[in-house]
Amino acid sequence: MVSTLLVALRASVVTLVLTGVLYPLAVTGVAQVLFPHEANGSLAKDGQGREVGSELIGQGFTQPGYFQPRPSAAGAGWDASASGGSNLGPTSQKLRERAMAEADRLRRENPDAPGPVPVELVSTTGSGLDPHVSPEAALWQVPRVARARGVEPARLEALVRSRVEGRTFGVLGEPRVNVLMLNLAMDRQFGVPVPPTAQAVEPRPRP
Repeated sequence: MVSTLLVALRASVVTLVLTGVLYPLAVTGVAQVLFPHEANGSLAKDGQGREVGSELIGQGFTQPGYFQPRPSAAGAGWDASASGGSNLGPTSQKLRERAMAEADRLRRENPDAPGPVPVELVSTTGSGLDPHVSPEAALWQVPRVARARGVEPARLEALVRSRVEGRTFGVLGEPRVNVLMLNLAMDRQFGVPVPPTAQAVEPRPRP
């Protein structure tokens, strides 16, 4: 019995060291060497070199001079510690009312936008953290952002198109625009709108 227990104990210790210590250290080391940006959270920096968020996690922008993401049901909104959707079904009256209210707001804030409000701008994602919108949803917001910044719409359209990410591996997903990275690129090219607000100008700090 004692010998059996000793064998089991040795096997447990060896397994623990291999899978709980050596393997994680090896994987972490390889990731830091080959993919340091991704391994450290894909952190995004503003023009002053400050870490203002992650490229992988959406965050809210309310100032007129910034492109807005899809709405979020994660916590109080874009909360990485409470990822999730609203779980409201297509027959939900609450979902309908929320979407209609969001559409009304967007129409008021974007009176010069072409065509109807893009559906994705009134619907949340399953995670509530999606940092992307479609190129069409970003371009729809150009008139508002251009007016708020005093920039020619054509210049903003060119910036949006330059930030379009293609399908992953050429076949997965759809073309998309990372809202945080687009707004940071816009600040670098056209300057920060005045007066700034902490909520809109400074994306959420690194957790």
